[in-house]
Amino acid sequence: MNRWKKSPTKNKWKKHVTSKKFQQQVESSRWKAPSIIIVVSLFSLILLVPTLIVFPFIQEDGTETESVDTAPKKEEVAMEVSDSPFSVKVFRASEETTEDVPLEEYVTRVVASEMPADFELEALKAQALAARTYIVNYLMHAKKGSLPQGSDVTDTVQHQVYKDEDELRQQWGTDYNWKIDKISRAVYETMGEILTYNDQPITPSFFSTSNGYTEDSENYWTNELPYLRSVASPWDEDSPKFLDQKIFTVSEVEKALEIQISPDSESFEISRTESNRVAEINLAGQKFSGREVREALGLNSSDFEITKKNNHLVFTTKGYGHGVGMSQYGANGMAQEGKNYKEIAMYFYQDTEINQVKTTAPTLASGE
Repeated sequence: MNRWKKSPTKNKWKKHVTSKKFQQQVESSRWKAPSIIIVVSLFSLILLVPTLIVFPFIQEDGTETESVDTAPKKEEVAMEVSDSPFSVKVFRASEETTEDVPLEEYVTRVVASEMPADFELEALKAQALAARTYIVNYLMHAKKGSLPQGSDVTDTVQHQVYKDEDELRQQWGTDYNWKIDKISRAVYETMGEILTYNDQPITPSFFSTSNGYTEDSENYWTNELPYLRSVASPWDEDSPKFLDQKIFTVSEVEKALEIQISPDSESFEISRTESNRVAEINLAGQKFSGREVREALGLNSSDFEITKKNNHLVFTTKGYGHGVGMSQYGANGMAQEGKNYKEIAMYFYQDTEINQVKTTAPTLASGE
């Protein structure tokens, strides 16, 4: 049976009106439904998000833990001027001025200038130990008045490279804060410590990269020092400075060494040290040490091979630096293997001990 009667006109109109109203209600409900869904969804999301954030941090026993990083943070290093028993007068070569710098600040700036800050902390601490030992030893034995304006040392490789805060900020840019913080910690954790041999501060020479072995001191310099002995340093092979090659014309080599090389010369007589560096080489009837050739030609190392190609000489080197004392890349390799700074230092500086500045150099520490 039909719900609506067909005969009366009034009923037809009522049916029409009722249908139209019904359609309007349907249309209205179609718009309201999505709005209601959106509102409900947003409300649910507001309630649900905190739960989701907390949920991963709920333990098995039902207790909640902090959602932030709760790992213990290292205390900020804050060295005072009083931590330094004396100051170092540094001659700034570019400005021709002398800067008076507290010892530990000087050591911090030297480490920042001499070793990559992204090296392991223990390697940086070994470098801090070497830098502090160097300046103490130098001040105890250096001739007074040999430098301009009453300074103690220069800021160059003549002594130790030193850059101030402005120079380091310019060099490091946005990395300055974390790098100087890391280096400051290395200095702080070795504060006042120096390396000694027979209760005297040593000459703690260091360099970038070895050829696989460090060198005995007398093979590069004049003096034979018992703590600067050749040791294996296999970690250096990972250094970007391990291998290098330089090509010179024959005339460039002749000019640098003041010799005349015969056009018929195809090979050169070379003798080597136990660490495989050139002890002596015969060029055009003249004998040169490996150091002399390295310095005359600006080679990275005194471990080199020579190959002649047409009118050119190819020098292939291993390592970077003089090779005596601590290899910086070797120190970093040892640190990566878990060695601490004392183990690193005593490996490269044989039979040494660690003592305090105030004990070893009381006169220097007292400022007398």
